[in-house]
Amino acid sequence: PLVGLPYAHGDPLGHTRLRTTPEDFTVQEILPFTPSGEGEHWMLLVRKRDWTTEAAARQLARHLGVDGRAVSYAGLKDRHAVTEQWFSVHAPGRGEPPPPGVVAEGIEVAEVTRNTRKLRRGALAGNRFRLVLREIDAPPEAVEERLGEIVARGVPNYFGPQRFGRDGENLQRARAWLLEGRPVRQRSLRGLLLSAVRSALFNQVAGRRVADGSWERLLPGDRAALGGRKSHFPVAEVDDELVRRAAEGEIHPTGPLPGAAGDGPTGDAARLEEEVLAGEQAWIDALASHGVRADRRALRLIPRNAAWAWSESGVLALSFTLPAGSYATAVVRELFSAP
Repeated sequence: PLVGLPYAHGDPLGHTRLRTTPEDFTVQEILPFTPSGEGEHWMLLVRKRDWTTEAAARQLARHLGVDGRAVSYAGLKDRHAVTEQWFSVHAPGRGEPPPPGVVAEGIEVAEVTRNTRKLRRGALAGNRFRLVLREIDAPPEAVEERLGEIVARGVPNYFGPQRFGRDGENLQRARAWLLEGRPVRQRSLRGLLLSAVRSALFNQVAGRRVADGSWERLLPGDRAALGGRKSHFPVAEVDDELVRRAAEGEIHPTGPLPGAAGDGPTGDAARLEEEVLAGEQAWIDALASHGVRADRRALRLIPRNAAWAWSESGVLALSFTLPAGSYATAVVRELFSAP
């Protein structure tokens, strides 16, 4: 799904090796709220290494002696990484929550509090990443110049390869289910496959707009997203004020997350999307028939609070903050190719 998608800043500068160990890819979740400290939902800040979020949730449920449906989380985190994320546990009448401590090898509860509401999917402000990139074969001066461009202008907000599974297998399974009629009984897997399809369609449109240079500027009829937020608004005409706001990274053009009727573009932006997706109507109809509502996603991703340092020759430590739903691999892709 990413093969052949154009780059915004030129070809990769060289090669690197990412995730030599899980510690080379660390993620800290940022909530959009502070837990209230009271209520019937335990809030657990969990550090995990080499665990998927779903497996960690099941392990927490077993450890706490609760039904798996009582454990909630805001978003999925990488398995081959060291991640820090919040889980909520619905525990009415259970008294004091458990103290911090080790739950299993690779899972540790670092902090415990309470909240009045469960943690819902998507309830995230963003994530803080720290990556260690090894075996870099590009000149440091070129890498730092490219990083400066990325911080100033951003990168295409492509969905990363994690969304599509190994060798794109999620799309292959989605085709077998949605277009060939082979049943998929597991509800969570159905959701994963639907997400993979709309992500691939978004990437197609994003790639076209990177190719024509409009991924960072508004087109007449676009819907513009507010930086770091999910809301978007229509752009009938691109005036000087909108040009300024887009240039400063306050707003971004958007691309489609296809599904049933939703707020879409008009004019030039609509014609571009119709052209790109002209041969994909069977996928779009399948998404709509399964209750997926159309939405929009920013085409541009600007890393915030970025910092980097060379720890030794060919080894770069890179940190930045991204809004929820964005991929650190989209940033790395504009620097290096990685195995």
